[in-house]
Amino acid sequence: MQNTPTYGGEGAAPISAPHSGARNINARDGHISPSEIAIGVIIGRASEYFDFFVYAIASVLVFPAVFFPWADRLEGTLYAFTIFAFAFIARPIGTVLFMKIQERFSREVKLTIALFLMGTATVVISFLPTYAQIGTTSIVLLSLMRIAQGVAQGGSWDGLPSLLALNAPEHKRGWYAMLGQLSAPLGFLIAAGLFAYLLDNLSTDDFLVWGWRYPFYVAFAINVVALFARLRLVSTSEYARLLDSHELDPAPVGELLRTQGSNIVIGAMAALASYALFHLVTVFPLSWMQLYDTRPISGFLYVQMWGAVVAAVCILVSGLIADKVGRRTTLGTLAALIAIFSAFVPMLIDGGEAGQNAFILIGFGLLGLSYGQAAGAVTSNFASRFRYTGAALTSDLAWLVGAAFAPLVALGLSANFGLGYVSLYLLSGAVGSLAALSLNRKLEIKD
Repeated sequence: MQNTPTYGGEGAAPISAPHSGARNINARDGHISPSEIAIGVIIGRASEYFDFFVYAIASVLVFPAVFFPWADRLEGTLYAFTIFAFAFIARPIGTVLFMKIQERFSREVKLTIALFLMGTATVVISFLPTYAQIGTTSIVLLSLMRIAQGVAQGGSWDGLPSLLALNAPEHKRGWYAMLGQLSAPLGFLIAAGLFAYLLDNLSTDDFLVWGWRYPFYVAFAINVVALFARLRLVSTSEYARLLDSHELDPAPVGELLRTQGSNIVIGAMAALASYALFHLVTVFPLSWMQLYDTRPISGFLYVQMWGAVVAAVCILVSGLIADKVGRRTTLGTLAALIAIFSAFVPMLIDGGEAGQNAFILIGFGLLGLSYGQAAGAVTSNFASRFRYTGAALTSDLAWLVGAAFAPLVALGLSANFGLGYVSLYLLSGAVGSLAALSLNRKLEIKD
């Protein structure tokens, strides 16, 4: 394998207490419907997922050449995936840190600081000098910015997914639970489309020198818009009343871990199959195509974009299914189907263009059906005073265990031992989900 060449060359009162400030900007009376809460969830998550996928795709297409030019392409990609995982390690730290900020100031202050940190880290990445310019310092800076993104992701938890789950109509809870999950395929569609356009219209040199930076500029702009949109939603007096009525405020982390630790672990493991599959159909296959296949990467991104459309449709379908048969049954059935799908991973990825396309479309379909019900499923497991912090840390742990190292492990195992080990990795996630679901009989959201 050849070494990759080096590239580079309005107004409001000051916020001083949890019940003042931005909350008064849009103070109004009246009923807040679940659909309005869903809009807040979708807006907040869409910007996060776009940031997420911009960085993920750049980790495959850009960072090995720009920050690790001294390594061969496989080794450089593995290094990039290692830094990619840093955000998931930092995320629970960010959750705990920003819970303290919310306790001291307010939810609005916490959200503003978190999204400002996310936007700053993202835009700094877009301006980073390359390894050719400043050597290993560029890698250190990239790592620090990735950690900052993870801390910000933990801090951006606003409680709206839990609020949505608790306020959804009794027989439509599966439907409302999946609405926020639509942000994932939406974020991927925009990020993948942007990179595909740049690859199609720029030379390799132009793309690696300056073109890859453009999606990070866009991510920063989207963060700014999302910040004001989310503040406008969470700062209303009616939202504040709903959040307070469900005790969706920070709880002591030590006490939470002592009294609710099993709920956090079981909740994270219940969605493990979905989170493991998440990166095995988005980031990992892109890296495999880049390293071991000759088809144009932009063309493969377009196939993945079709897969994201399939995932979005399946997320919608998951809401209907969950309302018919229950969320626990839905998650368990999909974990079993993902286990079956794992056996066909080597055959499909090694099956030429048709097999690879089938892997993407089927994988995204299963991802949509499972991921659609993967969030908010454990809110009712927590005592009311622990719901807010418990749901946040459960999500953090699910991402850390299920998704953080998936691209690194899958690529490392497949490159050194064969694609069969990717099957085993995905199968282990499905088995973990089934085991957790068998232990927990309380996953259905209750009043």
